[in-house]
Amino acid sequence: MKSRDLLERSRRAVWHPCTQMKAHERFPLVPIERGQGAWLYDFDGRRYLDAVGSWWVNVLGHSHPRINAALRDQLERLEHVMLAGFTHEPVVELSERLGSLTAALGGGGLGHCFYASDGASAVEIALKMSFHYWRNSGRPEKRCYVALEGGYHGETLGALSVSDVALFRDAYAPLLRHGATVPSPDWRNAEPGEAAIEYAERRASDLEKYFHEHHEETAALILEPLVQCAAGMAMYHPEYLRRARRLCERYEVHLIADEIAVGCGRTGSFLACEQAPVRPDFLCLSKGLSGGYLPLSVVLTTEQVYQAFYDDEVARGFLHSHSYTGNPLACRAALATLAVLEEDRVLEANRVKQVSLTSKASSIASHPRVRHWRNTGMIWAFDVQTEDPSFARRFQAAALEQELLLRPLGRTVYFMPPYVIEAPEIELLVERTGALLDALE
Repeated sequence: MKSRDLLERSRRAVWHPCTQMKAHERFPLVPIERGQGAWLYDFDGRRYLDAVGSWWVNVLGHSHPRINAALRDQLERLEHVMLAGFTHEPVVELSERLGSLTAALGGGGLGHCFYASDGASAVEIALKMSFHYWRNSGRPEKRCYVALEGGYHGETLGALSVSDVALFRDAYAPLLRHGATVPSPDWRNAEPGEAAIEYAERRASDLEKYFHEHHEETAALILEPLVQCAAGMAMYHPEYLRRARRLCERYEVHLIADEIAVGCGRTGSFLACEQAPVRPDFLCLSKGLSGGYLPLSVVLTTEQVYQAFYDDEVARGFLHSHSYTGNPLACRAALATLAVLEEDRVLEANRVKQVSLTSKASSIASHPRVRHWRNTGMIWAFDVQTEDPSFARRFQAAALEQELLLRPLGRTVYFMPPYVIEAPEIELLVERTGALLDALE
């Protein structure tokens, strides 16, 4: 009774994100009471394997005891203080820790952190910082951005202007700045027999042509390193990142790495950029940064960018702000998450799980309905051959009946589970996904 009551109350009072609300007449909401590890539980005792990390944010499982303990401790100390004119221990420690983690990117790493609460806000900050840097440097004509086809960077107006997903953009096109795109290195579009690295090199040539013609007015290139998630988990070779970095340096264009979804270990290394390796001018993190507990995002940047704003003149400063910037509770959750990742050697354990799941999923990879089986780190994806326009909703509903939380992107089914997933849960995920494919009409 409580489940049904909560469902109806939610439909009346809550406008749910990324949802056509009328669809819930046929596909009911799922009221969740609690979470534990890789599982979510409803009020009727049913469980669901969180195979998408609750929209890619949960990396260490639900109700993690060490993150819980860190938050309880912080609650007794300081819940929030504005970061304008004040500071506090969690934000300082987190900034230092993140800066040290970027050392693997070379060039001295990224030593300056600017905080917000969500991924789109971080992208807005990076875009504004890039433009303002060029303005402070006496080059205000560099005010345009270029992004990859199929890229997704958030749904605030600036972030949407550099995104290329029609479903999100089209309704708001009159409000958006014009943004250019270059072809994506998504290897699904390679010619038969063309290796992923060869395709990446070919697409980098397209970027070079664009820069040759437009670098004087281009402030920054923004991209999602290695995996374009909203584009159907489009994956590409690190060679594209290497070439893009070199081209940005040659043509004096900033590189913004949007690691909001792919950072914090999702691609196998803590930062996807490590696999090139390249140091971007701006690095955006969010989602898994706080373990999926609290809204938190950050933009890390270089000493050179920071110094362009460091001045006696107020207007040359970066005057952007959010009320909850650097919230102590969110920062403590992030510090606890980073501690668990390091001390429990989680990314090393993930490599074993990556091999195991990929091996067990060979039957999915060879399924007659499946196209383009692919994997990067703790992200797996495949495209389903179907003409059903309601495939995503129907597949998600069928998966819930099989105790799986899966949320296809169009005809792309993907796994992005919490890192705490274990062998029995991997077997359940693979076997029941295979059964769902077998049951397709």
